Amino acid sequence: MKNKGLYITTIIFFLLVNTTYYWEGKLGLFAIPAFALLVAVYFGLAIALLRQIYFSVKEKFKQNHRFILIGLLTTVLLLTYFKPLGIVDFDKFEGTDILIAEREGAANCLTTLKLKDDYTFRERIGCFGVSEIKGTFRVASDTIYFDNIQLGRHEESFYKFAVIKPTKFDNPKIFGDLIRYKDLTDTVGHFLWITKNDLSKLKDKKPNR
Repeated sequence: MKNKGLYITTIIFFLLVNTTYYWEGKLGLFAIPAFALLVAVYFGLAIALLRQIYFSVKEKFKQNHRFILIGLLTTVLLLTYFKPLGIVDFDKFEGTDILIAEREGAANCLTTLKLKDDYTFRERIGCFGVSEIKGTFRVASDTIYFDNIQLGRHEESFYKFAVIKPTKFDNPKIFGDLIRYKDLTDTVGHFLWITKNDLSKLKDKKPNR
């Protein structure tokens, strides 16, 4: 098969882009060079597409295999451009979000915490790389407890519990502050801004454990 290497590179690139949800959080600081490599491959494929179009015109469109390759390259490049995080939102398959809280810190570092309706949570930290923490949670009165923590590559600990309090910000998109504490001796806590709160929907649903 002509241009076998280009076919393989294009398919592997497409698969990597569309499975980012599953592997980006496991790379930690290595996520930056990984994404830089994907960007480099993207532009490399764009150049390859222009070359294939040039050769096709030069050959007066007589080589059918070039039409297939041009079609594949065009499809992958366009899908990646319009859906850089993948064409499938895998997060939706892991349950419905019943609480979302986030906060942007220094250097545009973004922390996003999502509590699911199956009593699992996933925290994604994008800061000079990507880190991910998973686990389960339980709600007792006005307190959320975190259990079964699976730490990310560069994380050493996680919060034991969190409470929801009214926000001090006059922003209609913020429904409260989620203040998390390392333990009972933690008097400062770390807060996130709640952008979605449907915890009340859990009242009629029990944990799957």
